[in-house]
Amino acid sequence: MAMGIITIIHAVLAVLLIIELGLTAYLVDATTPFWGNSFHSRVAFLLFCVVWSIVMLLYLAVAPLFAPRMYHSMIALGILALTSIFWFAGATALAAFIGVPDCNGRTFCQCSQAAVAFAYFIWAIFTGLTVMEALAFMRSRGHSAHADTKPGVHNHGV
Repeated sequence: MAMGIITIIHAVLAVLLIIELGLTAYLVDATTPFWGNSFHSRVAFLLFCVVWSIVMLLYLAVAPLFAPRMYHSMIALGILALTSIFWFAGATALAAFIGVPDCNGRTFCQCSQAAVAFAYFIWAIFTGLTVMEALAFMRSRGHSAHADTKPGVHNHGV
């Protein structure tokens, strides 16, 4: 079976999600709601994003192969767009809270910085997948989404 670009992206995303799962699970475990409600809720939201993304990635990767009747491109587009919004919100919320601290070798601080970095990488990948799915959806609906045409120029008869 040949591996297409989407399959490779899904595999890379799965690895990044497992890393992010470990980072955010550690941060949730290391904090309690009493330690700082604001920080704990932000990290807990990122943990939700990881779990949500793993479940949705399973749907997006497995359903077209083994249950094509359960897969619909409009649903996939909505899931990807929603997941991209979740990741951007979660990564930005945690990044705004921690700022640019001087960690000095403190594991908790370095782990929170790594969680933010991986969250933005995951957001970028989900955003790319959303764009790719949107282009595929538009093409399947009869829209022309070609990079070689200029806006406002119609190529009738060419």
